[in-house]
Amino acid sequence: MRTSIFKDLQDPILFKKQLLAWGNQYREVVFLDSNHYAQEYFSYDCVLAVDAFTSIKTDYHNAFEDLKQYQSQTRDWLFGYLSYDLKNDTEDLVSKNHDGLHFPDLFFFQPKKLFLLKGNQVEIQYLNMCDDEVEDDFLEIIENHPDSYREAKGISDANLKIEQQISKEKHLVKVSEILAHINRGDIYEANFCMEFFAENAEINPLEIYNKLNAISEPPFSVFFKNNTNYLLSASPERYLRKEVTKIISQPIKGTSKRFSDAIEDEKSKLELSQNPKERSENVMIVDLVRNDLSHTATKGSVQVAELCGIYTFKQLHHMISTIISEVSHTTSPIEILKSTFPMGSMTGAPKISAMKIIEELEETKRGLYSGAIGYFTPTGDFDFNVVIRSILYNSEEKYVSFSVGSAITAGSIPENEYEECLLKAKAMLEVLS
Repeated sequence: MRTSIFKDLQDPILFKKQLLAWGNQYREVVFLDSNHYAQEYFSYDCVLAVDAFTSIKTDYHNAFEDLKQYQSQTRDWLFGYLSYDLKNDTEDLVSKNHDGLHFPDLFFFQPKKLFLLKGNQVEIQYLNMCDDEVEDDFLEIIENHPDSYREAKGISDANLKIEQQISKEKHLVKVSEILAHINRGDIYEANFCMEFFAENAEINPLEIYNKLNAISEPPFSVFFKNNTNYLLSASPERYLRKEVTKIISQPIKGTSKRFSDAIEDEKSKLELSQNPKERSENVMIVDLVRNDLSHTATKGSVQVAELCGIYTFKQLHHMISTIISEVSHTTSPIEILKSTFPMGSMTGAPKISAMKIIEELEETKRGLYSGAIGYFTPTGDFDFNVVIRSILYNSEEKYVSFSVGSAITAGSIPENEYEECLLKAKAMLEVLS
């Protein structure tokens, strides 16, 4: 079905830039970049998938069942996303908030052309129908300067008027309402988010992505394009990965500032590791993920491989836990995703109660934000990130959006939660203004 060719590379970092610039000419693009971040679980340094041979696009109604049929029939590489609002497929929930982006709830495609980069070598996998284009395409990629494929239209990103959907005053009130729910015992944690947006906006998505990726260098970076819909993601968080029968979840809960002064920076890391509020946030979500994974795990296989590890990124320090489980060979990969979606780090606990409360208090439909984007392999393995630290853009509607959130627990101080949101928004604001 696919022709596979290996090529040695003299400069893999330059090749990545050339590859993305070249790939941007296609209607469908998924570019995944690990930015060489040291991590235990990974397959490739970088992946590019372009040009849909087949695809699936749907709203949330029976979305997981439709995806299951598509994945099982195709049995090939599939790239795409699950939006947060697929919660309405798995639970008796609704999403009635404002939506300025109008992305489909679910989109996956089977690429004609695929590049898998690891070390100094790239594996090129083309469907047999177009494998005669491999050599010409490779020559085109390596002979061109990355800037040669920049979109011709002008950019006005420096003039974007970024607005907040929820003012600081309203945010403090809404966090206090969540705290009232917690004190009543309705929930014990909720991830509350707010949107920043710009209307009548024209940006160069590729240029904005490159800027965002350069200042963040996260392990789950994504440039996604589906015609006029774009995701420019600098996500540091993995949602779920499947390696044969092993499932890995790595929720982030807990954040602290980076400092240019090494002593201050180390102090910030230490304070994060010892902060009881941040640790309690993380532990609550670990318990939720353990429960989610137990729905498909073989008996007794759910384990916490690492609890509250501190990891450093260019913009922030984060607290990350790793939970693993084993599944049967016969368990559908879609069932594993369906039984854990949406990820606990973006909802709260108990999950359904938290989702109902945040739906009432948030003023924007989350859509792809706090969903997941990634891929399936032909054997049914998969790897998905959490869509955070991401800019969403509908070029047809000229609407730019990004959202940020924080976890509210009994120990939360509304003012501090607002400041955490601004801290997370910093990189996106920087590249858009």
